[in-house]
Amino acid sequence: MKQAIQEGFILDVLKNYTPVNSYYRLMKKVEDDPEFDTKKAQKKLRKYVESNEHAIREKAEIMVDHFHEQVITKRKIGGQARAMVITNGILRAIQYFHAFEDYLKEIKSPYKAIVAFSGEHEYGGANVTEATLNGFPSSKIEDFIETDPYRFLIVADKYQTGYDQPLLHTMYVDKTLSGIKAVQTLSRLNRAHPLKYDTFVLDFMNDADTIQTAFADYYRTTILSEETDPNKLHDLKAGLDAAQVYSWEQVEQFVELFLAGAARETLDPILDACVAVYNADLDEDGQVAFKGNAKAFVRTYGFLSAVLPYNNAAWEKLSILLNCLIPKLPAPKEEDLSKGLIETIDMDSYRVEKQEAIRIALPDSDSEIDPIPTAGGGHKPEPELDRLSNIIKAFNDQFGNIDWKDVDKIREVIAEEIPAKVSADKAYQNAMKNSDRQNARIEHDKALQRVIVELLADHAELFKQFSDNPGFKKWLGDTNFMTTYTPAASDSAST
Repeated sequence: MKQAIQEGFILDVLKNYTPVNSYYRLMKKVEDDPEFDTKKAQKKLRKYVESNEHAIREKAEIMVDHFHEQVITKRKIGGQARAMVITNGILRAIQYFHAFEDYLKEIKSPYKAIVAFSGEHEYGGANVTEATLNGFPSSKIEDFIETDPYRFLIVADKYQTGYDQPLLHTMYVDKTLSGIKAVQTLSRLNRAHPLKYDTFVLDFMNDADTIQTAFADYYRTTILSEETDPNKLHDLKAGLDAAQVYSWEQVEQFVELFLAGAARETLDPILDACVAVYNADLDEDGQVAFKGNAKAFVRTYGFLSAVLPYNNAAWEKLSILLNCLIPKLPAPKEEDLSKGLIETIDMDSYRVEKQEAIRIALPDSDSEIDPIPTAGGGHKPEPELDRLSNIIKAFNDQFGNIDWKDVDKIREVIAEEIPAKVSADKAYQNAMKNSDRQNARIEHDKALQRVIVELLADHAELFKQFSDNPGFKKWLGDTNFMTTYTPAASDSAST
């Protein structure tokens, strides 16, 4: 990597790396204190706060504002620069796509976003694909991102490897990355262009130390710490054969059909028969061991067959079967001891803080990496139960240990809590149904006043602004009225 950067074949993507710290504070909204599996609970809580609409919107605004102010205004790549948004899953990518589209329209930006993910998924009560959201076929994504108005490519496990686009200048990362995945992902920015002199990474999920560790292995000469032992394949195959999930006649039949280009409906019955044996004859430990060994076999054989001249037909045939069988093998069933967790909590506060841009320096020395792992390594973790209050405290201590201000809550309160409470006010509802716009506005303002007074104890900063700042009071009233008002039938003239 060092030599390629020095000779100008690629750019140094770590030269302008900016971490963005996210802080959350959760609260318990049930009176009792149930127990949950702590490890699964922590994962669910992190996923919950990161996919919260308020958090997505705030991060989307940071990304869009940064792109306009630091990339477009400074005419990066001669004004042609593009940005990629790395998301942690398809649902998150779709959320970001809508948040980008909404905010770009609000600020009257001339630019648009493209979303990229595989398959069809349910969102907002409808099935969507990247094509239905983008408004053009998936095959056109790589062409369209090179043309205006498209400047943002929002991805979920697509275009993170093997995608060469010299116009990519900036990357916004909202996904945990490590090891070779971090190198492959951030390296989408390193393609050279005659007008490209730098790149920029804004990272919401990872820290500089993690990224430095990932890149250090590939900066200079990379040496394997030890060889990958081909003899391990004999041991793995023997263990897989002994489980009797498949017969060798099934392997031969499947490979013959597969190499002849048989349709999926012809191949699936053989795989389904193997899955049936896996489910019926193997206990939980046996399933974990078989699936782990199967993954180790295809991983090791795939690596070794690319670098060594093999003449072992049995290994090749087994790898073909296993590559198709592994995705069909269900994970061992286990009780979800964190079920119902999300219904017991709410996000109290959220804040993001962009840190200072840094240049990550890599060690100028050869590196050593471990060989391809040849062990299955599968195991089922034992659950660790704890009270909800303790789980929330541990989460807040890890991700929310800052000096919180009332202002951190105000945006969500204005956008969600106040309109909902005003809309539920009986006097205001009656005015909307039976009065004209003027009377409805009078009742709205009275309802808004009651809601603000009700929220005083929790949101002192909001009440201070409402009481002391006439401009804020008028803006809040106008905004909330436009959000909640539905014209009555008798109000046709005003409408």
